Amino acid sequence: MNRFSTSLFKYVTTALTVILVTVAGIKYYTAPLIASNASRINFIENSWDEALKQAAAKNKYIFVDAYATWCGPCKMLKEQTFTDDKAAAFYNANFINVAIDMEKGRGPELAQQWQLRAYPTMIIFNPKGKPVLGTVGFIKASELIRFGREALKK
Repeated sequence: MNRFSTSLFKYVTTALTVILVTVAGIKYYTAPLIASNASRINFIENSWDEALKQAAAKNKYIFVDAYATWCGPCKMLKEQTFTDDKAAAFYNANFINVAIDMEKGRGPELAQQWQLRAYPTMIIFNPKGKPVLGTVGFIKASELIRFGREALKK
Protein backbone atom coordinates (compact mmCIF):
# COMPACT_ATOMS: atom_id res chain seq x y z
CA MET A 1 0.00 0.00 0.00
CA ASN A 2 1.16 3.49 -0.71
CA ARG A 3 1.34 6.21 1.92
CA PHE A 4 -2.09 7.67 1.06
CA SER A 5 -3.76 4.26 1.22
CA THR A 6 -2.17 3.53 4.59
CA SER A 7 -3.37 6.85 6.04
CA LEU A 8 -6.85 6.36 4.60
CA PHE A 9 -7.00 2.82 6.04
CA LYS A 10 -6.02 4.07 9.51
CA TYR A 11 -8.59 6.88 9.34
CA VAL A 12 -11.42 4.58 8.22
CA THR A 13 -10.66 1.90 10.83
CA THR A 14 -10.48 4.51 13.59
CA ALA A 15 -13.78 6.06 12.45
CA LEU A 16 -15.46 2.65 12.28
CA THR A 17 -14.20 1.78 15.77
CA VAL A 18 -15.59 5.05 17.15
CA ILE A 19 -18.96 4.40 15.47
CA LEU A 20 -19.08 0.82 16.72
CA VAL A 21 -18.20 1.85 20.26
CA THR A 22 -20.76 4.66 20.20
CA VAL A 23 -23.62 2.69 18.63
CA ALA A 24 -23.05 -0.61 20.42
CA GLY A 25 -22.31 1.06 23.76
CA ILE A 26 -19.18 -1.00 24.16
CA LYS A 27 -17.17 0.09 27.18
CA TYR A 28 -13.83 -0.04 25.41
CA TYR A 29 -11.48 2.89 25.15
CA THR A 30 -8.21 3.28 23.33
CA ALA A 31 -5.97 6.32 23.01
CA PRO A 32 -7.86 9.56 22.39
CA LEU A 33 -8.24 10.73 18.81
CA ILE A 34 -7.39 14.27 19.89
CA ALA A 35 -4.93 14.88 22.69
CA SER A 36 -6.50 16.65 25.63
CA ASN A 37 -4.57 19.37 27.45
CA ALA A 38 -7.31 19.99 29.99
CA SER A 39 -6.07 19.82 33.54
CA ARG A 40 -8.29 18.85 36.40
CA ILE A 41 -8.14 18.36 40.12
CA ASN A 42 -6.89 14.83 40.72
CA PHE A 43 -9.13 13.06 43.23
CA ILE A 44 -8.75 9.87 45.19
CA GLU A 45 -12.16 8.25 44.65
CA ASN A 46 -14.21 7.10 47.66
CA SER A 47 -11.34 6.38 50.04
CA TRP A 48 -11.23 8.59 53.11
CA ASP A 49 -8.71 6.22 54.72
CA GLU A 50 -6.30 6.56 51.79
CA ALA A 51 -6.65 10.36 51.89
CA LEU A 52 -5.83 10.37 55.62
CA LYS A 53 -2.83 8.13 55.03
CA GLN A 54 -1.44 10.33 52.24
CA ALA A 55 -2.12 13.55 54.16
CA ALA A 56 -0.17 12.26 57.16
CA ALA A 57 2.71 11.05 55.00
CA LYS A 58 2.95 14.29 53.00
CA ASN A 59 1.83 16.69 55.77
CA LYS A 60 -0.86 18.14 53.49
CA TYR A 61 -4.39 19.31 54.10
CA ILE A 62 -7.24 17.24 52.65
CA PHE A 63 -9.84 18.66 50.28
CA VAL A 64 -13.08 16.64 50.28
CA ASP A 65 -15.70 16.85 47.57
CA ALA A 66 -18.76 15.27 49.24
CA TYR A 67 -21.26 14.60 46.47
CA ALA A 68 -24.26 12.56 45.37
CA THR A 69 -24.58 11.13 41.85
CA TRP A 70 -28.03 12.69 41.31
CA CYS A 71 -26.90 16.19 42.36
CA GLY A 72 -26.89 18.78 39.55
CA PRO A 73 -24.58 21.31 41.25
CA CYS A 74 -22.17 18.43 42.04
CA LYS A 75 -21.99 17.61 38.32
CA MET A 76 -21.42 21.29 37.50
CA LEU A 77 -18.49 21.40 39.94
CA LYS A 78 -16.91 18.37 38.25
CA GLU A 79 -17.45 19.78 34.74
CA GLN A 80 -16.58 23.43 35.33
CA THR A 81 -14.79 24.22 38.57
CA PHE A 82 -12.65 21.10 39.02
CA THR A 83 -11.44 21.30 35.40
CA ASP A 84 -10.25 24.90 35.64
CA ASP A 85 -6.49 25.09 35.03
CA LYS A 86 -5.74 27.47 37.91
CA ALA A 87 -7.93 25.61 40.42
CA ALA A 88 -6.43 22.28 39.34
CA ALA A 89 -2.85 23.55 39.71
CA PHE A 90 -3.57 25.05 43.14
CA TYR A 91 -5.40 22.03 44.58
CA ASN A 92 -3.09 19.39 43.10
CA ALA A 93 -0.07 21.22 44.57
CA ASN A 94 -1.48 22.00 48.01
CA PHE A 95 -3.96 19.27 48.98
CA ILE A 96 -4.72 15.59 49.03
CA ASN A 97 -8.01 15.65 47.10
CA VAL A 98 -10.72 13.06 47.71
CA ALA A 99 -14.17 12.79 46.14
CA ILE A 100 -16.67 10.76 48.14
CA ASP A 101 -20.09 9.56 46.98
CA MET A 102 -21.98 10.15 50.20
CA GLU A 103 -24.60 7.52 49.40
CA LYS A 104 -22.27 4.54 48.81
CA GLY A 105 -19.64 2.64 50.78
CA ARG A 106 -18.51 4.65 53.83
CA GLY A 107 -20.25 7.76 52.47
CA PRO A 108 -23.40 7.53 54.64
CA GLU A 109 -21.30 6.96 57.77
CA LEU A 110 -19.08 9.96 56.96
CA ALA A 111 -22.10 12.12 56.07
CA GLN A 112 -23.54 11.41 59.51
CA GLN A 113 -20.20 11.93 61.27
CA TRP A 114 -19.62 15.23 59.45
CA GLN A 115 -23.30 16.24 59.85
CA LEU A 116 -23.80 16.91 56.15
CA ARG A 117 -27.20 18.23 55.13
CA ALA A 118 -26.79 19.16 51.45
CA TYR A 119 -24.64 18.45 48.40
CA PRO A 120 -22.20 19.36 47.18
CA THR A 121 -20.38 20.01 50.42
CA MET A 122 -16.68 20.76 50.28
CA ILE A 123 -14.62 20.42 53.42
CA ILE A 124 -10.95 21.01 54.08
CA PHE A 125 -9.32 19.01 56.85
CA ASN A 126 -5.90 19.46 58.39
CA PRO A 127 -3.30 16.67 57.94
CA LYS A 128 -4.62 14.95 61.09
CA GLY A 129 -8.17 14.78 59.75
CA LYS A 130 -9.73 17.63 61.72
CA PRO A 131 -12.10 19.88 59.73
CA VAL A 132 -10.94 23.49 59.34
CA LEU A 133 -13.34 24.95 56.76
CA GLY A 134 -16.41 23.98 54.76
CA THR A 135 -18.79 25.31 52.15
CA VAL A 136 -22.01 24.08 50.55
CA GLY A 137 -23.18 24.45 46.95
CA PHE A 138 -21.68 25.21 43.58
CA ILE A 139 -18.79 27.68 43.50
CA LYS A 140 -16.68 29.01 40.66
CA ALA A 141 -12.99 28.20 40.31
CA SER A 142 -11.84 31.59 41.66
CA GLU A 143 -14.03 31.09 44.76
CA LEU A 144 -12.66 27.57 45.21
CA ILE A 145 -9.10 28.90 45.16
CA ARG A 146 -10.03 31.60 47.70
CA PHE A 147 -11.66 28.89 49.87
CA GLY A 148 -8.49 26.78 49.74
CA ARG A 149 -6.20 29.70 50.57
CA GLU A 150 -8.36 30.62 53.55
CA ALA A 151 -8.24 27.03 54.86
CA LEU A 152 -4.47 26.83 54.57
CA LYS A 153 -4.17 29.82 56.93
CA LYS A 154 -5.96 27.94 59.73
